[in-house]
Amino acid sequence: MRGIAVFDLDGTLTRHDTLVPYLGAALGRRPGRAWRLWRAPAAILDFAVRRDHGRLKSRLIRALLGGLSRSDIADLTRRFLDRHWARLFHPAALAALEAHGRAGDYLVILSASTDNYVPEIGARLGVNEVICTELVWAGDYLDGALATPNRRGPEKTRCIEELRARHPGARIAAYGNAGSDIDHLARVEAGVLVNGSREARHLAASVGLPTLDWI
Repeated sequence: MRGIAVFDLDGTLTRHDTLVPYLGAALGRRPGRAWRLWRAPAAILDFAVRRDHGRLKSRLIRALLGGLSRSDIADLTRRFLDRHWARLFHPAALAALEAHGRAGDYLVILSASTDNYVPEIGARLGVNEVICTELVWAGDYLDGALATPNRRGPEKTRCIEELRARHPGARIAAYGNAGSDIDHLARVEAGVLVNGSREARHLAASVGLPTLDWI
């Protein structure tokens, strides 16, 4: 039975966060939407109090992308990825992904970033499945509210267990870079923290997880 290899996206496969640059590219294409950020300071203050990453994400997406059509989003995604693709990924991360692919493993991207662009990254990388935060659409137009829980922390653990239920007996390897990834990394057969902060490395050490640096 082939194994499963699960990769976080931002900071694990990629050199940095992807959502903020993506939203920046959207604003660059439609600078007239800048006025819609007038609520951003309140959203950031709300985040400081609630620490709700999903709520902040949705408010920013609704401000900058809300009301765009599926074709608008597809065009933005294509342009964004075409421009940044060559510099987006850690070479060592791509090598690890390719090694798992050669071994016949089922390749999964598990990301808190959103389904307006993460599935296209998965398609370009040739993975078997993308699990990411899904957004609400009103017909052919993006609403921007979250249609699923934010795929972060405990929600990633739930997704891992759902994968395990769909692939009984499969050995799971997983890679993540954040402290919020430690729980699901610790629950698989081969979890690895990559490019972690000092705090994340301390958490990894406390549960016996190995660490790597991908450059």
